[in-house]
Amino acid sequence: MSTASARLPEGRYGRSSDEAADRKLKITGAVLGALLLALVGYFAYHYVVKSEISAQVVAFDASASAVQVHLEVHKDAGASGYCTLRSQAASGSEVGRADFRFSGPATEIDKVVTLRTTARGTTAELLGCHSG
Repeated sequence: MSTASARLPEGRYGRSSDEAADRKLKITGAVLGALLLALVGYFAYHYVVKSEISAQVVAFDASASAVQVHLEVHKDAGASGYCTLRSQAASGSEVGRADFRFSGPATEIDKVVTLRTTARGTTAELLGCHSG
C-alpha cells in the first residue's frame, strides 16, 4: 500500500501562502529597519552638529564656602549660553549649584569661576551646557 503525498505539485497552483507571507515580512522588516536607521542618524546629527557649546572642568580648588572652578568652554563664534556646575560634600549632598553665562565672539573661553557653597564642597561637576 502506498501513501499519498501531502505536498502540492511544484508550480501547479502558484505561490503558497507561506512564501507570500515571508515576502511581506521581509519587505516590512526592511522598511522598518531603514526608518530606524534614519531616526538614529537624525538624532546623532543633531547631538553632534547642533552642539554649539561644550565645556570641561580642568581643575577645581575647594574652600569652606566656595569652589574655584577652572572651566574650559568651546563654542561657536557669536553663540551665547550657559553652563551649569554643582558641588557636593563628602556625604554626597549637594552644597552648591550655579549657572555661568558665556557670550561674545571668542570660540574658546578659559575662565576660573567661583561656585558659592553652603558647606565645604569636595567636587566640581559640570552638569551640562546649553545655548540661549
